[in-house]
Amino acid sequence: MDSFITFFTEPFQLELMRRALYAAIVIAIICALFSCFLVLKGWSLIGDAISHAVLPGVVISFIIGIPFIVGAFFSGIFCAFATGFIKNNSRIKEDTVMGILFSGMFAIGLVMITKVESNIHLSHILFGNILGITHAEFIFTLVMSGIIGIILLMKVKDLILFCFDPIQAKVVGLPVTLMHYLLLSMLSLTIVTALQAAGIVLVIAMLIAPGITAFLLTKRFEYMLLIAVIASVSASVIGTIISYHLDADTGPSIVIVQAILFALAYGVSLLLRPSATKTPHQT
Repeated sequence: MDSFITFFTEPFQLELMRRALYAAIVIAIICALFSCFLVLKGWSLIGDAISHAVLPGVVISFIIGIPFIVGAFFSGIFCAFATGFIKNNSRIKEDTVMGILFSGMFAIGLVMITKVESNIHLSHILFGNILGITHAEFIFTLVMSGIIGIILLMKVKDLILFCFDPIQAKVVGLPVTLMHYLLLSMLSLTIVTALQAAGIVLVIAMLIAPGITAFLLTKRFEYMLLIAVIASVSASVIGTIISYHLDADTGPSIVIVQAILFALAYGVSLLLRPSATKTPHQT
C-alpha cells in the first residue's frame, strides 16, 4: 500500500515537478473550457491551425527583441482572420484554406528557425518545456488563464447561442460578427498563453480532446464543461506522474493520457447508445 501511495507522491517531492503540475492544471482547465466551445462551433481545426501558425511570430519576436507572446498572438490572429477573408471571398472551403495557411506559416517558421541565429529550440516549441517553467512564467500563465476564463464565464450564454445557432443569435440582437472575432482572439490568446509551457502538440490535444471526450458522454453543455475539465485535469496529473517514472517528456505523456480517455469515452458511448435509442415502451 505504501509503495502505491509513493508512486503518486514521489514525483511531487521535487519543486520543478510541483510547478510543472500546477502549470499543467491551469492550462488544462482553461483549454478544457475553450475546447467545449470549439467542439460546439466546429472549430477544432482552427485551433490546430492557429497553434501551428504562431511559429513565425515567435521567431520574429526574437529577432526584433519583443516578448514572444506579442508576435505569436498577432501571427495567430493573422491566420484566423486570413482564413475568414479567403473563405468569404472565394469558393474554397474553410478547412481547405486552413490546411494551406497553417502548413505554409508553420513551414515559414521552420525555415526562419534554421536561418536565424537564436536560442529557440524546435523541440521546446513543439513539445514545450513545462518542467523548466519559471515562477514568473507560471504567474503569467495563471493570470492570463484567469482573464480568459472570466470572460468565457461572463459571456457563456451568449457564446453558447452564437456557437450553436449564429442565425438565432443575430435575430435576438447579439453582435455576431464581433463575437466571431472575439472568440478567435481569445482562442489565439489561449494558445499563446499555453504555448511556452505546453508546446504546440500539447496545446492542440488540450483544445480538442477534452471537449470531444465530454461531448461523447453528455448532451447538456453545463455537464460537458464539467466533464471536460475533469478529464483534462486528470490527464495532466496522470501524465505528469507517468512522465516522471518513465523519464519521458511530460507534454507527450499528457497527450497520450488524453487519447486514452477519449478512447474510453468512445467505448462508454457505444455501450450507452442502445439504451438511448429505445422507444418509450421498451423499458
